Amino acid sequence: MKRILAFLLLLAGGPVVAQNQSAPLTLQEVIEVALNQSAVAKQTQTSRDQSYWQWRTYQANYKPQLGLQGTLPGFSRVITPVVQPDGTTDFRAVRINNSNLALAVSQNIGLTGGQVFVASEVQRFDDFNGQLKRYNNQPVAIGLTQPLGRFNSLKWDRRIEPLRYQESQRLYVEERESIAQRITELFFDVLQQQVNAEVASQNVRANEELLRIGKERFQLGRLSQSDVLRLELNLLNARQAMAQGQLDAQNAAVSLQSYTGLRAEALRLLVPVAAPRLVVPAEQALGEARQNRSVVLAYRRRLLQAEREVALARGTTGFQATLSANLGYVNQAGNLWATYAALQNQQQVQLTFALPLVDWGRQKAIVKTAELTRRQVQTDVAQEEAAFEQSVQVQATQLGTLSQQLDLATRADSLALQRYTIAQATYKVGRISLTDLTIASAEKDQARRAYIQALRAAWVAHYRLRALTLYDFERQLPLAAK
Repeated sequence: MKRILAFLLLLAGGPVVAQNQSAPLTLQEVIEVALNQSAVAKQTQTSRDQSYWQWRTYQANYKPQLGLQGTLPGFSRVITPVVQPDGTTDFRAVRINNSNLALAVSQNIGLTGGQVFVASEVQRFDDFNGQLKRYNNQPVAIGLTQPLGRFNSLKWDRRIEPLRYQESQRLYVEERESIAQRITELFFDVLQQQVNAEVASQNVRANEELLRIGKERFQLGRLSQSDVLRLELNLLNARQAMAQGQLDAQNAAVSLQSYTGLRAEALRLLVPVAAPRLVVPAEQALGEARQNRSVVLAYRRRLLQAEREVALARGTTGFQATLSANLGYVNQAGNLWATYAALQNQQQVQLTFALPLVDWGRQKAIVKTAELTRRQVQTDVAQEEAAFEQSVQVQATQLGTLSQQLDLATRADSLALQRYTIAQATYKVGRISLTDLTIASAEKDQARRAYIQALRAAWVAHYRLRALTLYDFERQLPLAAK
């Protein structure tokens, strides 16, 4: 944690002591920094926040809504045509005010797609030319609006939106694990080049010493000029490899910098220990993936959405009707308070409908298109689900093989280093040829690179399995959102 704080201070331009500037970062520290400050992590957080507010919008649709609306004032001063009793038209100057104010509480009915409401409304009319003032008051009214044969979006939202919200929460965890996997790949890209540069630097120092010894032997007549030239060539090749390794390390660090925000010029990485050695049965991995992954919910959501489109096609064609009914009390008077006396009953019932008689197969075509789309979605989901399950099982099965490869690479790296050390000491006493020493050096370098590659494959597979299952097999716990 101290190293992370030091690097964050370095990014902020704050003072950091020299030893903290050069302290190498571990893989877990780089991942933690990326998950806290990288642009892609912030985008993931923003996506989750958007999903949360979409969920809040859905929930609000099923809660009572209180609203106030009106027209204050509604003044009008115009000349308007007025039909006279004899059928002629006269133009009269009109100066009026027609205002209203209404307060209503409404509640959607998810099961039927209808809506009930309770409302109160008062209207005032003023005729300034005729010195007339009237009030129309409806203190209370209860009403119902119920679609018949229409598409019920509320019912389908109740089935789909909870899945969409759960999917977004799981997707957030998956994306963080995907970030960790990507950081692991970039980390080892940089580390590989830094190791190459370090190996080349060690080779430079070793070849400088061998060239010094070779020149001494040449002066004593114990080494040929051809071997001296070869030693010089080996030194030049080592210096060139070191320069190229440093350049490649800087280029790789730029990619890691753009993803994490860490400074490329100050980036030094520590070779991690081996990835956790886990034995994960394929069936267990598949079970956790089915339980935790967002894609499982996405399959269900897509199937429901396809069913929704079929219901929408059927609900927007054919017979459609809307039943509206309300009852309440109403009165009118020249004084507002007088409207509350002797209230009169008010009832309204209305049924509107539409039924196409001849549509030339339009309704059938719309419904058939939606049904075929649903069938295609079902086929796609089945194929994707099979491919997903196979990828989870393959990834779990490969863990053991990758661990074995890492063991072999670790042993080969150790043996190659020991062989080179022995060959170097043996060459100095003149018991092996320069060719044998060169071969041992090349094998040492190759073994070191192979070890880093095997280490990379093991760690990438570790985080990939976590992302595929959203489960931490090391601690035997599901991964939760942070």
